[in-house]
Amino acid sequence: MEILWVLMALLVLGAALSPFLRRGRGGIRLTSPGAPDAADPANYGFALQEELDIRMPGPDQDLLDVLDVVQGTQSWKAASQLLAGTPAEGELRWQRVQAFAGAASLELAQRPGGVSEAPGGQWLRVWRAEAPKDAGGAAVHAEFLVQQAFRTAVPGTDEHRIILEEAKAACAEAALLAPGDPVPYIIELAVARGLGYQRPEFDQLWLKILDRAPQHMGAHLAALHYSTEKWHGSREQSYEFAEAAAARAPQGSLLAALPLFAVYDHLPEVQTVNSFWQSEVVRHAVEGAQFAVQSARPDDPMAAHARHLLVFFLVRSERWGEAMQQIVAVDGHVGALPWTQSADPAAAYAVFRAMAVAGYEANGGNPATLPH
Repeated sequence: MEILWVLMALLVLGAALSPFLRRGRGGIRLTSPGAPDAADPANYGFALQEELDIRMPGPDQDLLDVLDVVQGTQSWKAASQLLAGTPAEGELRWQRVQAFAGAASLELAQRPGGVSEAPGGQWLRVWRAEAPKDAGGAAVHAEFLVQQAFRTAVPGTDEHRIILEEAKAACAEAALLAPGDPVPYIIELAVARGLGYQRPEFDQLWLKILDRAPQHMGAHLAALHYSTEKWHGSREQSYEFAEAAAARAPQGSLLAALPLFAVYDHLPEVQTVNSFWQSEVVRHAVEGAQFAVQSARPDDPMAAHARHLLVFFLVRSERWGEAMQQIVAVDGHVGALPWTQSADPAAAYAVFRAMAVAGYEANGGNPATLPH
């Protein structure tokens, strides 16, 4: 990840310069603040950086409303009701389980507790104690443990392994409470990655998911990480997995975007120069992702994930107009790759957005020419 981290660090540093980006003759250069032709994302109706929601990749007002209730009252019941009414086979349940677990994990990080103060995320502990047979609570608890393992412990350490072993047991319990729900098994994919499941054990887990939700994009993204060179595979295995999934994807499936995630996972192995961003491998993956988001259902919750990654690749490829089209679709929410790998996701996204605006205007674009 070294090259990517350097790139993102430079981009975050550039956040302070983003108000000064302006259109130039065929390129992007800097100008003074307040200059009449300075590129300003606000002219396009985009959200201010401080207004960007880092919790989710796209809108889910029902989830936001329930999160406000849960965190405001520290009562788990609204979360339980929302998950109970969310279909098990779709992508939305998986995202909502992740969101509730992430909220509890963040609360705990902010308020670890002490002699006179209860730890943050106490509502999740109460949920599990008061409703041990609640399948939604069991899934959120399992995902919470996974997030804690990767956020608070170093992979390969005893602490990391112990938390993941606990998460594995929690996944098994959640699966027993909801036999047809793929989510507990999708959560276990991260456990498999962290504990280093051997390939036969991983394949058995993957088959359980395919039996329940063969087109689940979130599951494929989680499985893709296992196959990367960073974990238990290689670039070739990762590309092969992604291409095979894309090839068998039915019309309207976002699996056609999977190769773009495989390319992103292996950026450190390639030359981060202009020739790479215009290369065949990037072009093919970008076009597949564009096709996927264009043909997906308008309400597909995974489309935002692909669109955010498209913004990253289209800006780096200097395809400004296409990048602006994706920004129009996702602006306001930044809880997705690649921004979440930055210490400040909103700032990282804002830099790319400012670059897209400046590049768009450098080539004759303006707010009136951008379709919404």
